[in-house]
Amino acid sequence: QVQLVESGGGLVQPGGSLRLSCAASGDAVSIYSMGWYRQAPGKQRELVAGISTSDSTNYADSVKGRFTISRDKAKNTVYLQMNSLKPEETAVYYCNAGRLLYQFWGQGTQVTVSS
Repeated sequence: QVQLVESGGGLVQPGGSLRLSCAASGDAVSIYSMGWYRQAPGKQRELVAGISTSDSTNYADSVKGRFTISRDKAKNTVYLQMNSLKPEETAVYYCNAGRLLYQFWGQGTQVTVSS
């Protein structure tokens, strides 16, 4: 089992950058497929970026070229670097770990993009 704690959210101006962190404990993140999701008010949760156990990555079309997901095995942490942020990307961002039939979620971190 793994416990996930997100951090790094906050208020940023349009066009700005943030780096989210997802610190894991209990299990190594290297054995999980990891993902970042987001949920805006009144909308469904959506996948933003994912990284597999073999470190292949995938991104939502809307964030390709601007967001980067990465994993630091030594720190047991997964990151989401977000550049050129847009107001419509205001949401709670969640970290997810998946393995076999199991899914684990963090508590989320708020990202607000506003001038």
